[in-house]
Amino acid sequence: MNVYDSIMAGLNQAVDYTQGNCPQAQTHKIKVEPLEAFKPEDIKLIRTNLQMTQVIFAAILGVSKKTVEAWEQGINSPSGPASRLLKMFKDNPANAQMLVKSV
Repeated sequence: MNVYDSIMAGLNQAVDYTQGNCPQAQTHKIKVEPLEAFKPEDIKLIRTNLQMTQVIFAAILGVSKKTVEAWEQGINSPSGPASRLLKMFKDNPANAQMLVKSV
């Protein structure tokens, strides 16, 4: 096989893979849920169900207390990693509790 044929074979394999036309492509497919949009009352409910102050809740999420206040007042909305964590805490409160350490 010459260089041109080898390159073309590799490109064709890459196209097949991206189109899901080879067994290896099937084993690597995953589905990621879209980010959930949280309303201010949803965020406050999650926090109060966890029996956390805004300060503790903010520390767990890695944001400031002012950020949590803004979310709960509807001034701003969580996005990205914060939304993922909120979803995890809503679905399974133990996820948040495992991040809290007593001193």
